Amino acid sequence: MKRFLLSLLVFVVFQLQPVTGQTPLPENFDEWIQNGMEQWEIPGLAIAIVKDDSVVFAKGYGLRKLGEEHPVDENTMFGIASVSKNMTAASLALLVDDGAITWDDRVRDHLPWFKLDEPWVSDEVRIRDLLIHRVGVGRMLGNRLQFMTSETRDELIYRMRYHEFEEPFRSNYIYSNVMYMVAGEIVAAVSGKSWDEFMKERLFRPAGMENANTSINDIGDDDNAAWPHQYIKGEVKTIPRRNWDNAAPAGGVNTSVTEAAQWLRMQLGEPGIYDGTRIISSRSMREIHRPQIALPIRNPYGEQVSYGLGWRISEYEGNRRLEHGGATDGMNTSAAMLPEHNLGIIVVTNVFNLFREAVVNKVFDAYLDIPERDWNELYWNHFQTQYAEATERRNEIHNARKEGTSTTLDKSAYAGSFYDDLYGKVEVKNGENGLELHFWDDPGLVADLEHWHHDTFRAVWRNPAQREEFMHFTLNRDGQVDTLVFQFALRPVLLQVGAYPTDYYREVSFKKIPG
Repeated sequence: MKRFLLSLLVFVVFQLQPVTGQTPLPENFDEWIQNGMEQWEIPGLAIAIVKDDSVVFAKGYGLRKLGEEHPVDENTMFGIASVSKNMTAASLALLVDDGAITWDDRVRDHLPWFKLDEPWVSDEVRIRDLLIHRVGVGRMLGNRLQFMTSETRDELIYRMRYHEFEEPFRSNYIYSNVMYMVAGEIVAAVSGKSWDEFMKERLFRPAGMENANTSINDIGDDDNAAWPHQYIKGEVKTIPRRNWDNAAPAGGVNTSVTEAAQWLRMQLGEPGIYDGTRIISSRSMREIHRPQIALPIRNPYGEQVSYGLGWRISEYEGNRRLEHGGATDGMNTSAAMLPEHNLGIIVVTNVFNLFREAVVNKVFDAYLDIPERDWNELYWNHFQTQYAEATERRNEIHNARKEGTSTTLDKSAYAGSFYDDLYGKVEVKNGENGLELHFWDDPGLVADLEHWHHDTFRAVWRNPAQREEFMHFTLNRDGQVDTLVFQFALRPVLLQVGAYPTDYYREVSFKKIPG
């Protein structure tokens, strides 16, 4: 902690002043931000505020990467994760405006080979269903692992025919990154260009986002770009950047707050217009910003929240609020707008935290002239309660471990290749220090298997950002290894505590491949 604070404070002197304009932000705003960053142990943070079609504040704080002397500024690139979703929706809006598609086209009209577990659903899924998360197909791996990193988007979409539905089609909101991947491939099929190329040519450049990109492969070693961090075992640590290429339409955009502010400018005022030029029609923008499906009530105030096309829609102090968060490995973003006030804000950080939400609300309160409230204390207390509860549940799992047991077979007998139609092939190998689990021939997805009890193991990922997950083996009637059952933690209760405990998981049975 002391080392973290020293690294952060050394560079306070380099902080830039707000870009332009007068704001109602309190005089101690910078101090409040820096104190919050210290409390939450946030290495780097950047903010941009848009008001009345102008960027009135854009500023960076802290460090791009712990241990290095590069401060964050308003042009530092961050991964904005799922804030990318409203950009993917906008790319489809351009095709709607071109007359090439409609929101209610069947997916199969453009991807004839598209298939899900239910034949009639495969034929009925519409583009709109993909964008509002009502297909009924949820997460594949959670936010810490990337599904089949070396495979193409089409290959991953092909495998969706083996994915069981979590909820009946169109019955509920089930968040799905993969369905946004499908949406991106529709853009490619219709336009004749990859989603990535289409975004750069038809959206980023016209909207003043010259440096925005859709892949970490477009970030050079010397570029002004933040590194991701995670709170692991009581300490904030730098972690590797993760390649999101095959799921980029769901969360792969990298940009700075200065450029993201241009995106907000296009959403506000007369939506779809940027610097006097109409990019997206008013009709399509109304559709993007319109409530399409109700979300479960999970926020502290209990108000109804809905989802548009890549935007969550709610109210804030009687004002319509559009927002979206984003989280990948060590990158956390909040983008929010109050359209009636022509006001928008984006906050990006390079570690998971709730402080970014406190920043958004503090800024909104200042512009709405609402008496100052201690949003940081509210979110901090909520986090501390979550942390204590998640830690207690994790300890209960550890306490339930049965000591003194051994595997049914010699550990070397569990080595082999295993296969599942949806998740493909994984391998268990006899390594120098025991059993190793290898996913998809990806050197970044290797775990050491720690015997837990009986035939259950804990897979300890070598990339510490991926944490640990549980798996076990089953034997056939001849006493030989038959199945590897892996429990994917799709959404941890609190990642700062670990991948488990989790209330949202999937157990996948990989069958042993003979030989």
